[in-house]
Amino acid sequence: MENLCTIATNPCLNPCSFPLKPAARPPFSPPELLRPRKKSHRPFAVKSVLKYDPLDSIANDAGNHVLNVDPVYEPTPRNRPLRTPHSGYHFDGTSRKFFEGWYFKVSIPECRQSFCFMYSIESPSFPKKLTALETAQYGPRFTGVGAQILGAGDKYICQYNEGSRNFWANRDELMLGNTFVGKTNTKPPKKEIPPQEFNQRVTEGFQVTPLWHQGSIRDDGRTNYAETVKTARWAYSTRPVYGWGDVGSKQKSTAGWLAAFPVFEPHWQVCMAGGLSTGWIEWDDKRYEFKDAPSYCEKNWGGAFPRKWFWVQCNVFEGADGEVALTSGGGLRQIPGLTETFENAAMIGVHYGGVFYEFAPWNGVVNWEVAQWGHWFITAENETHTVELEAKTKDPGTTLRAPTSEAGLAPACKDTCFADLRLRIWVKQNNGTQGKVILDVTSKMAAVEVGGGPWFSTWKGKTSTPEIINRVVGLPIDVEGLFGFAPFFKPPGL
Repeated sequence: MENLCTIATNPCLNPCSFPLKPAARPPFSPPELLRPRKKSHRPFAVKSVLKYDPLDSIANDAGNHVLNVDPVYEPTPRNRPLRTPHSGYHFDGTSRKFFEGWYFKVSIPECRQSFCFMYSIESPSFPKKLTALETAQYGPRFTGVGAQILGAGDKYICQYNEGSRNFWANRDELMLGNTFVGKTNTKPPKKEIPPQEFNQRVTEGFQVTPLWHQGSIRDDGRTNYAETVKTARWAYSTRPVYGWGDVGSKQKSTAGWLAAFPVFEPHWQVCMAGGLSTGWIEWDDKRYEFKDAPSYCEKNWGGAFPRKWFWVQCNVFEGADGEVALTSGGGLRQIPGLTETFENAAMIGVHYGGVFYEFAPWNGVVNWEVAQWGHWFITAENETHTVELEAKTKDPGTTLRAPTSEAGLAPACKDTCFADLRLRIWVKQNNGTQGKVILDVTSKMAAVEVGGGPWFSTWKGKTSTPEIINRVVGLPIDVEGLFGFAPFFKPPGL
């Protein structure tokens, strides 16, 4: 293990120091965040956590003292800005096959490391493993709650429980948690609680909201195919900058208005395309402290993951002024019907300068060439703009688990946060030629993924949804507004 002296001269350390107390800041993005910014000087530190004293400080190579960052907790407000549709929990109480999964990522550019937190629940109508009688009545079901983290160095940790009695989630807001191991003589939480109370009631578990994230998990020893860490602890606050749409406008459903209904599953929603997080993460015997680190959040829900999919996401770019957020994904998903018919579906979403650039089947065409591993090339156009992104990596990647219909939470995809990426957007001329360049940026911290299969060769695809379906999905229907007149019939999660 590195000693304090070694870590204090780590080149990852930023030459500025942490404030003793974080300045009071609004929980949501002020307009100045969207203006051009000079080169970032975010405070950052890595230190040993063995015999850690929160009052300790370490000196960087400039001689300044770097103090630990204390994140500020704020309860989740009602009607918060930048809330997207589908922020809530979508479980409808029926016994149908169902999963819901959440993904939160924090990136620390100063040391080129990211931490990806993944939570999932399967078959919540059965709070424990099915009995033989229940299996005969309902058919096979996989139950349980999982917490996974892909962290520094692409190392991995996973804790899983076949029961879900101690899981909770809010029907209307992005709020969830689970207790794997509780404190003696206390009840596991069933809603958002202050951090101090959480620590008094939970030994191993987590809680997360749009503004706050904390937890502690222990690897359960089920992973023999990846390099793992034994323990992880974390606490950080988040200030959202982008939801899914223009800043100051009503936020959008990532998959269109039909995502409010159980068709074209699984569904997908980016809940926070970009945010700034402050706090700490303990990763085995290292403690990472950060301020205003780029962060991200999305979720999936439905019967199971797509048969096959790819994904690219990045919030850390060089060559741009202000915050830039990219998300792209595509999959082979089943069309509702009596026969097993599948379609290609894909999209690209970019937030920059407070503006959302959307490229989806209902407003244009998306094309891709994605290798079995190592190369992602995706292009798209809508009526006004064209986008192109290319990601490459020589990193071997880490196998992660995903909810599958065949085996439950099982190894099903491969990820890394060490991909090189170039992203370009330009205005499309009337004759279809390239016009003014809106964005041309690069990154060495893109998160990339391939999953499902089979992947026998490079997947070359194009959005192929029938035109009639594209027109229906692309209709500007305000589902939330419609159910405002009949809230009793409002679907869960919307």
